[in-house]
Amino acid sequence: MSTRAVHRYVGHTIRPAPDGGVTAEAHCMTHECGASSGPQGDPGDAQDWALRHTGLNPGHDLYRRVYTDHARVTRADQTPAR
Repeated sequence: MSTRAVHRYVGHTIRPAPDGGVTAEAHCMTHECGASSGPQGDPGDAQDWALRHTGLNPGHDLYRRVYTDHARVTRADQTPAR
């Protein structure tokens, strides 16, 4: 008994999913401080944390910022879900 398979390429797209939100973090990189805002649901909260941290710790002026969003993958021949 032989088996045959037919494969078809199906294109997909990936787009931001605003309903998933954005998470932001700020990490102090000065003098091996290691302090972090932790994940914040509002990017402004991570920014405010960095400004306060610098105010309380003069010279701590270098930060690594991390933004995480969500994305949705859909077949190119389908309308994206909202």
